[in-house]
Amino acid sequence: TGKEAVMNLIQKIEHWGDTHHPRWLDALRIVLGIAIFLRGVTFLGNTESLRILLASTNIPELYTWAAVHYIAFAHLVGGTLIAIGLLTRVAVGFQLPILLGAVFLVNLPQGFTFLNSELWASLLILVLLIVFFISGSGPYSLDHQMRGRRKSTLRE
Repeated sequence: TGKEAVMNLIQKIEHWGDTHHPRWLDALRIVLGIAIFLRGVTFLGNTESLRILLASTNIPELYTWAAVHYIAFAHLVGGTLIAIGLLTRVAVGFQLPILLGAVFLVNLPQGFTFLNSELWASLLILVLLIVFFISGSGPYSLDHQMRGRRKSTLRE
C-alpha cells in the first residue's frame, strides 16, 4: 500500500543517513542546535519585534501571536534537542516550517541581494536542517547512545 511504501522509504533514508554520517557533521549539528536555541532566547526576550516581523507578512493578528509563541518554543526546545542529538529528525521537522517561512515569507520579499544577510543566514540554516533531517544525529548523539544501549540489552 501507499502507507507501507512511504514508511519503507523513510526507513531507507534513515538507514542511509545513519551509515553515511561523517563525525565532523556532529560538530556542525551541535553548533546549529546552539544557534537555533540562542535565536529562541532572543525571540523570547523580544517577542514584540518578532510579532512586528510576522505582522509584516500579512498574517492575521490572532495567528501572529500563536506563531510568535510557536517559534520561540520550537527554537528553545528544538535547538536543545538538535544540539544534544535527541530526537533530531523530529526536532528538525518542527524547525522546517519556521525556516521556510523565514526564507519565503519574511526575507525573500526584501530582495534576493547579497546585502540581505538575513536571507542568506535563513537559507544556510534551512539547508543544514534538511541535511540533518536526512542524515540524522550521528555517532556523537544521545540518539546513537540510546540505540547502542537498546541493542546491547536485546542481546543479553
